[in-house]
Amino acid sequence: MNQDTVLVDKMVYIKEGIIEKIDDTIVVNGIQIFDGENKYLTPGLIDMHVHVWDRYELGLYLSNGVTAVRNLWGMPMHLRIKEDVIEGNIISPTFFTTGPKLTGSEFIGDDNLNLSNPIEAKGKVISYKDRGYDFIKTYYGLDKAIFDAVIEQAKISEIDIVAHPSQKVPFSYHLNTQIKSIEHAEEIVQQPLQFDLDTIKLQTIIDSISQSKHTSYSPTITVFNNIYQMMMDDSILDSESLEFMNPLIKMDDSKRQFERWFNAKQEDPSTIDRIKNQHDFHLTIVKKLHEAGVTLICGTDGGIGVTLPGFSIHTELAFYKEAGLSNYEVLKTATVNASQTHSIMNQFGTIEDGKIANLLLMDENPLVTLSSLKKPTYVFVNGRKLDRETLDSFNEKAKNRKNLIATAFRYLENLIIEK
Repeated sequence: MNQDTVLVDKMVYIKEGIIEKIDDTIVVNGIQIFDGENKYLTPGLIDMHVHVWDRYELGLYLSNGVTAVRNLWGMPMHLRIKEDVIEGNIISPTFFTTGPKLTGSEFIGDDNLNLSNPIEAKGKVISYKDRGYDFIKTYYGLDKAIFDAVIEQAKISEIDIVAHPSQKVPFSYHLNTQIKSIEHAEEIVQQPLQFDLDTIKLQTIIDSISQSKHTSYSPTITVFNNIYQMMMDDSILDSESLEFMNPLIKMDDSKRQFERWFNAKQEDPSTIDRIKNQHDFHLTIVKKLHEAGVTLICGTDGGIGVTLPGFSIHTELAFYKEAGLSNYEVLKTATVNASQTHSIMNQFGTIEDGKIANLLLMDENPLVTLSSLKKPTYVFVNGRKLDRETLDSFNEKAKNRKNLIATAFRYLENLIIEK
């Protein structure tokens, strides 16, 4: 992923999960040699914006070629998943997670941690770092004083921030050096543009983002487009694809989102065109961010609404292609770009000596056929080879799983234990 080309007839030596050497010929005694003739080896994909609800979903990500995820709604269960992944107790993408979402005091919800003052904000940043969360997630409703405290303590604690923009500070506030990525193209529409789909006004915002060289942007086009898909398909909740959603999420969040937008189009049929127009504008945002040199990182918001874990990354990548990126530029968003967002992820994203062996082997060249990423022949995660039969078994195990009550208990734990 360092250049838009294919290196032909190379051997890759993997030792203890690390890429030891790449050369035309490598001779090492006493190890398995795997024949990849006429196949294409690429870095594993990274989904930088997911919401994981159970361990079945980890298999869905692997099956779709996703070898690392960044979970952006942290709970105690995610720390246990992270520990089990590190210890090698489960087969999983490399797992990173933020702590709970930090919001202002009035943004009430059982999915948020409501901060009331700067001292409390600093304490939570310290606590999340100590507990083992990888990043801080900022969300709606953070005013300047509290936001300043979060940023200040994150810098002291040496922990990166991932920002879902807060409407209580200027959008430019999220370009602080401690904030490594901004989430959602739709937030540009909703906050600085105030829903005015004006490309001239947009350019000013794009220019300001492009001047912040440390800032990556995760558009999450798919999750917003799924609003349009829900309004166009009244039977979407009964579709076969929704069988891969966590049953509690399907029963609660998927249903509530569907009912919200079903009612919206009943009350005002023009809502359908409004959502479609905004989606199209999101593609324009991606195009202009890319043209301005902003680092784009692939994120799906998978795991909520009707946005499927694992499968959705291919929809997201296709939208970037539609926005005007080449196949190589699209691949970069889910490989090298993603890996460079945080220092703790630098060992992924390329096939180089010393990098972690998270790899995909495919029958077709994704630089020519992007859709070849959908069902890789083999997935290597930390050097462990998973064949297609194993990957397909992950899909079958996740389909129509019966863990609604278990998921509910894990979510209840999040409400009982101090966030």
